[in-house]
Order: sequence, then C-alpha cells, then structure tokens
Amino acid sequence: MAFFEELGKKAQAVAGVAAEKAKDLAGVASEKAKSVSDSAKASMEIISEQREMEKNYRAIGEWFVSEYEGEVPDAVKDVVAAVIASKERIGELEAAKAAKKEEESCPCSCQEQPAEETQQKVCPVCGESSNGKFCPKCGAPMGE
Repeated sequence: MAFFEELGKKAQAVAGVAAEKAKDLAGVASEKAKSVSDSAKASMEIISEQREMEKNYRAIGEWFVSEYEGEVPDAVKDVVAAVIASKERIGELEAAKAAKKEEESCPCSCQEQPAEETQQKVCPVCGESSNGKFCPKCGAPMGE
C-alpha cells in the first residue's frame, strides 16, 4: 500500500507543478494578447492621425487653389492644372453617371430631353455652374 500512497503523492505533486505551469502559461498568453491589443490600438491611432493630417493638407490645398487661382506659383502650376483637370473629369463622369441612371430608371419619353435641361447649380465660391456635387473649377461643394 505504501507504493500506492507514494504514487498518489507524486501524482499530486506533478499535477500541482502542471497547474502552476498552466497558470504561468496563461499569464504569459494574456500579457502577449494585451501587448498585441495595445499595438493594434496604437496602429489604429496612427492611421487615424494620418488620415486627419491628409484631410488637413487637402483643405490647405483646396484653399490655396481657390485663393490664388490666377497667381499660382510656377512650382505648383502643373499640380494645380492636374487637380483642375481631374475635377473637370469628375464633373463630366458624374454628369454621365447621372444621365445613365436617369435613362435606366425612367421608361417614359423623358429620356429624349437634352442633357442641358438637368438642374445646374452655381458654385458659391467662384460662380461656375455645374450639375455635379463639387465645382469643376475650384472644387468647392456645390450645395443642395
């Protein structure tokens, strides 16, 4: 019987050590998970700040282009010209998209109306007229 008692004590000791190791392993896993979580939070905060910074740079650029429309320095003339061309192209694409959507959704004869009859909006900043959401000339929102 002494053999079984000794075996039982050794089994309890091994079980105790195993339980301690499992507890330590769980603690390490918990710390690693917290570290990964903190790292992910920091990465998300960095991305959020980068987006905010890009938004602010874009606002500065839009202000600059609208403020110095005819007096753009040579260093940025090509970039400003590319932005203006892109805005004009976006305006054209939005108009084509709206026309196609209207064409697909309306089965009556209103499809035959000229595109010029679509509601034109006047830009509150520069006075350009367009049916897009943004002014093709200065990029300002056209409003409702």
